[in-house]
Amino acid sequence: MKIIEIEGSKKLNGTIRISGAKNATVALIPAAILTDEEATICNIPEITDTEALCDILRLLNVKVNRSTESVVINPQEMINTEITEPFSKKLRASYYFMGALLGKYKKAVMYFPGGCSIGARPIDLHLKGFEALGATVKSENNKYIVEAEELKGANIYLDIASVGATINIMLAAVRAKGVTTIDNAAKEPEIVNVATFLNNMGAKITGAGTSTIKIVGVDHLHKCFHEVIPDRIEAGTYIIIGALCGTPLKIDNVIPEHLDSLLSKLEEMGINLEIGADYVTVLDSTTKLKATNIKTAVYPGFPTDLQQPFTVLLTQAHGKSKVTETIWENRFMHIPYLKDLGADIEVKNQTATVLGPKELKGCEVVATDLRAGAAMVAAGLIAEGKTTIANAEHILRGYEQIVEKLSSVGAKIKIKEI
Repeated sequence: MKIIEIEGSKKLNGTIRISGAKNATVALIPAAILTDEEATICNIPEITDTEALCDILRLLNVKVNRSTESVVINPQEMINTEITEPFSKKLRASYYFMGALLGKYKKAVMYFPGGCSIGARPIDLHLKGFEALGATVKSENNKYIVEAEELKGANIYLDIASVGATINIMLAAVRAKGVTTIDNAAKEPEIVNVATFLNNMGAKITGAGTSTIKIVGVDHLHKCFHEVIPDRIEAGTYIIIGALCGTPLKIDNVIPEHLDSLLSKLEEMGINLEIGADYVTVLDSTTKLKATNIKTAVYPGFPTDLQQPFTVLLTQAHGKSKVTETIWENRFMHIPYLKDLGADIEVKNQTATVLGPKELKGCEVVATDLRAGAAMVAAGLIAEGKTTIANAEHILRGYEQIVEKLSSVGAKIKIKEI
């Protein structure tokens, strides 16, 4: 097990550069097998989720050439074999291979995906989408067999604007016969990035980033070069950390428009920001912070993935704040550990009430999931004394070189294997 140790109460100054988006990368790597040639993807973050997906590619006999910030994927000698449980359970995004394999070979066999335990995470919408395209779905002992004699375009309405289902249906539909329309599609920037990648390979997708996506099936996808967008959740996490202890802290390689909901809340709290074309600088973290309320929502609403780090910021605001979580029912698992650190928070009916400001004092805490881990890092940076975060593997799944990046701007942080 890995742990992260932080000596808190240090002011951070300098620049942190944001890596490629985890939530785009984990879909782009499976999507690459749809080409008949090879695909080069750059700005790939060095995180454990990326390596787990490359392991699945190797299982499928796909050639993977990984270098700094890029990966070349060549599926010309690929074998469509079962993705076994040890591979699928490493991360939630393994399910994108289901759509990609179905789209290319008309058959996918894999086990139920893994990932953070932040609530019920069924794949019903994915499977209904595959069935609408003409596939049959069988499940036995946590293994799914999805196959079709032929995939045909269909009109598909998503009951929930699910990012995963939207992307997975796109992957299955790009080589289907005819036209597929996805209504109530998710609008996240990562979906646009995946659609752009597929279009660069010769797919015909329009409407990505809106609630209606249209896919005209093609027979062949060719080689391409593609760049991953900057990670808006990593950027938001470091911006929140800047609001807690930056003097000033510049977050570089950012698309500010992807963070509108967060930035508007920070300004509402009285935080002084400088927003450029590709950066956000937190100018002063000593301002008296005003309490505020947030409610998570699908994009462009406030991201559920930033709710946990933002809750840490609210512990330092003056007055009563409320955090309402509408996406995942288990997204408050960080709260008991924030209370151990000294926060005053109560949770009732998916709403956390935060009273502040409260001085935090370091102690032993646990990263129960990826974003809860980010919240523990943010809290440890402002807590008095030493904070030890167990299960740091969760954090390393989604934040490239987090220890190195924070150390470079003045944090006293290290990682250990125990």
